[in-house]
Amino acid sequence: MAKKKNKQPKTKKTDDHLTLQDTLNQDILLKLKQTQQQLKDEEETKKLKEAERKREERRQKEKNKSFEELLNESSMDWKKYKQ
Repeated sequence: MAKKKNKQPKTKKTDDHLTLQDTLNQDILLKLKQTQQQLKDEEETKKLKEAERKREERRQKEKNKSFEELLNESSMDWKKYKQ
């Protein structure tokens, strides 16, 4: 005897195609988007501050170099001008 398979009618489930936006309340979605934008802005501000700090640090380091360091970095060769 062969077993009969239960055949259920194939219906499209709309639950499969739902997105997060469809399931969340509009107010919650708006708050999440605002929070996301705020986090992006904070991250950008942090990167700008870090870049400014590094620039200032390099400037201070350059300012505080000794004569010997400046002479060693110079591309001029004093031996060419020595007589």
